[in-house]
Amino acid sequence: MTQKIESRTLTDLSVDLRDGRTTARDLAEWAIANHDTRGGVLAAYKTWDPDRLRAEADVADGALAAGIDLGVLQGIPISVKDLYGVRGYPTFAGSPRELPPEWRHEGPVIRALRGQLATVTGKTHTVQFAFGALGTNPHWGTPHNPWDATTHRAPGGSSAGAGVSLWEGSALLALGTDTAGSVRMPASMTGTVGVKTSQGRWSIEGISPLSPTLDTPGTLTRSVADAALAFSVIDPVASVAPCAFLDSVENAVVGDFRIGVCEAYFEGCEPGIAEGVYAALKELEAAGARLIDITLPGLDEVDTIFRAGGLSAYEFAGFISDVLPDFVADLDPMVGNRFDKMVAMTASDYLIRRRRLEALTHAAHAAMHEVHAVVGPTVPITPPRIEDVQEPSPYMKANLMAARNTTTVNLLTMCAVTMPVALDKAGMPVGLHIVCPRNEDARAIAIARAFEKHLGTARERLGTPPLGL
Repeated sequence: MTQKIESRTLTDLSVDLRDGRTTARDLAEWAIANHDTRGGVLAAYKTWDPDRLRAEADVADGALAAGIDLGVLQGIPISVKDLYGVRGYPTFAGSPRELPPEWRHEGPVIRALRGQLATVTGKTHTVQFAFGALGTNPHWGTPHNPWDATTHRAPGGSSAGAGVSLWEGSALLALGTDTAGSVRMPASMTGTVGVKTSQGRWSIEGISPLSPTLDTPGTLTRSVADAALAFSVIDPVASVAPCAFLDSVENAVVGDFRIGVCEAYFEGCEPGIAEGVYAALKELEAAGARLIDITLPGLDEVDTIFRAGGLSAYEFAGFISDVLPDFVADLDPMVGNRFDKMVAMTASDYLIRRRRLEALTHAAHAAMHEVHAVVGPTVPITPPRIEDVQEPSPYMKANLMAARNTTTVNLLTMCAVTMPVALDKAGMPVGLHIVCPRNEDARAIAIARAFEKHLGTARERLGTPPLGL
């Protein structure tokens, strides 16, 4: 192969595998070598098993050699957040000890990838039980954001190792979950693409829960083109006619879309973030995007509800208390110090909050009627230095602010894509947040892909991070 693997799209590599220019074993050895080179610093993985990866790659190669082609992700190395059950791997969910064996059960998302003989590189670090926006974990350590070579900065959470694994070069696709932004925050903070699916669209079976009402599986990728390909395999709707879905995505052009610019998402951004998103939007407008100002009603109230625990605090407390009560004593102190308050919340409070969110959801979706998507910065803060968020007060301040924009999508039952468009004043990635109504996932990806064709991929627009490949 004349072109480096890190420069190839998933589609390119799929063709290369079938034309004999590479093998699944070659891709596995590439991932292993990259992990050996960078893994000690970046620390993306909780569980790393190179021998299992090699064995899975050999199976994928053997199938292709026998004329058995199971799909475009056959032989592609994929990292998996350590909330998913994966055969042969323990599930810790960020805890100091393994969850019971039933949490190794593989659900439909993993089965979709297994069905194509994709290879699993390992289980990436997560915030314990996914309850955190920054990516920190006192039990196993926090992955290192590859965009800062001198200071340990937050990688974003709770899918903390997912985006890091992509720049480490140990995976070409990463699985995460998103309850309040846990795919999009690490994607934004690491300069990768994150897809937050609509609630209920992808099954959460086989995934350790935080909030079943809000939990959504999702992907992190090196480009929107890669995200579209992964979506075509995993999504129950798109996978029925994947070629038609991919054609619709590739045929989308910037001028097809009316884009609402929500100024509330730009408020309070740290230096370089709003400026970076505005600059990208200006480029898109010059390319034909139709930008209009839009106000989404109730965002302040949604943020207030989130800061008071949203729905996830109730549901998480109920799950842990009922299903894994002996894990309460092991909770991350940043979660544990709030647990008594979570348990004290009443069913009446929960139902009142749900009814209010239903009304806010209806109003927000109605306000989006005249546009195809709403945009703004994905995360309004620079990834904080880990040393600055060791105490509860600064941690909570950064945690809540990091999730301010993303959590509205979950609480208002929308879908979204984040894509990297700039570096902020600290030299850290800035994400453009593309938000669409529920079940308009395909539209969100098509818009992002149209944008990417003008703005470029992360590698083209931002370059390579100092600690990345």
